[in-house]
Amino acid sequence: MEFYLTEGGVRTQLPFGELEISGNEELGFRPFQLMIASVAGCSASVFRKVLQKKRIEIDDLQITADVERSSEEANKITAIQLHFVVKGRNLKHDLLEKSLQVARKNCSMVRTIEDSVDIKETLEVVNLSI
Repeated sequence: MEFYLTEGGVRTQLPFGELEISGNEELGFRPFQLMIASVAGCSASVFRKVLQKKRIEIDDLQITADVERSSEEANKITAIQLHFVVKGRNLKHDLLEKSLQVARKNCSMVRTIEDSVDIKETLEVVNLSI
């Protein structure tokens, strides 16, 4: 990857498109936003793959990410709480919980930072009526 200095931050060109990164969110994505998006996006993608392999069908998946940062350490990210809300029919909480644990073990972004950032996941299951 190559990055180029811009007036407000840095820019890179990726296969999907151009990415603007800046400490000023009016000029681009803030680095901590990209970090959280990477963790949540990776977790969601791997979780979906695990569910597909287990033939568990879902109607919707939403993730909320709450972030704690340390003002004493350059606003370092110290904790990420990922709350997964899974909607579907005839879903079993225990099977989804086990699938989420498998996803965590296979998410490269979580594995990369788990020794320096406290990452917790919670699961909410919403069974829809037929």
